[in-house]
Amino acid sequence: MDADAWRLRLGGLVERPLALTLAELQARPARTLPVTLECAGNGRAFLEPRAESQPWLSEAVGTAEWTGTPLAPLLEEAGLLDDALEVVFTGLDRGFQGGVEHDYARSLPVSEALRGDVLLAYAINRQPLPPQHGYPLRLIVPGWYGMTHVKWLAEISVVAEPFRGWQQEDAYRIHESEDDPGTPVTRMLPRSLLIPPGIPDFMTRARFLEAGPCQLAGRAWSGFAPVERVEVSVDGGTTWEDGILEESLGDFAWRGWRFDWDARPGEHVLSCRATDGAGNVQPLDPVWNLGGYCNNAVQRVHVTVA
Repeated sequence: MDADAWRLRLGGLVERPLALTLAELQARPARTLPVTLECAGNGRAFLEPRAESQPWLSEAVGTAEWTGTPLAPLLEEAGLLDDALEVVFTGLDRGFQGGVEHDYARSLPVSEALRGDVLLAYAINRQPLPPQHGYPLRLIVPGWYGMTHVKWLAEISVVAEPFRGWQQEDAYRIHESEDDPGTPVTRMLPRSLLIPPGIPDFMTRARFLEAGPCQLAGRAWSGFAPVERVEVSVDGGTTWEDGILEESLGDFAWRGWRFDWDARPGEHVLSCRATDGAGNVQPLDPVWNLGGYCNNAVQRVHVTVA
């Protein structure tokens, strides 16, 4: 992208359409927020049968500090008309999916778009966005799965009808079957992961660990409310004990946790589960769906202690 030639255009059902350069956006009031982004397909490869898409295990998640200007003041300056229902965000990436040629575009309800923490981000970890993260500008919607955070953002359009673009209407929906219209993927479900202790077997990824004191550690997050509890099991989920939560990085960033385990010789299955402030708890088993989305079932790590 040539940032000097690039413009962000804001139009549709507004009183005053805008066209802004990157420099003009960077000159506006800025916020920096730590935000966790997780792909909606994270954990897809653990489902049986697995959907035909990216075979993510549990690695499609990360946390960074995002810097940008809040979206809400821009929408207010443009002046939303009374019949505004949704805000559509269109990126510059174009391709085929599902046999349809289209630009990548997603929408948010006006109420979500006007949240004070929704950012038009131009920096990550205090550095300019790299091309892979959507240079020169991307959307950041804290709490929502990654498909919402439109990259290479070029246009914002306010509309009076529900957006029917392919990435909104066909993709990122929870379908139980081909005939099921499904429900849309929105906020990240509560999830926790642990750093597997010991060393791995190459083929099975089972772990091998020496007996004795061992500190388990990991991260936990939710898009609905901050995580308030992480429980740990070392016997495959029969019994659970509370882990210790580390200091929060922010309402929309993952939270570190730790648990002291006296590793006894034998076979063990390690698991962790998160509970958020809204009362949502990770399920023990996955809920299958056609697209393999939102699999937040508890992690299971097989460990042999010698």
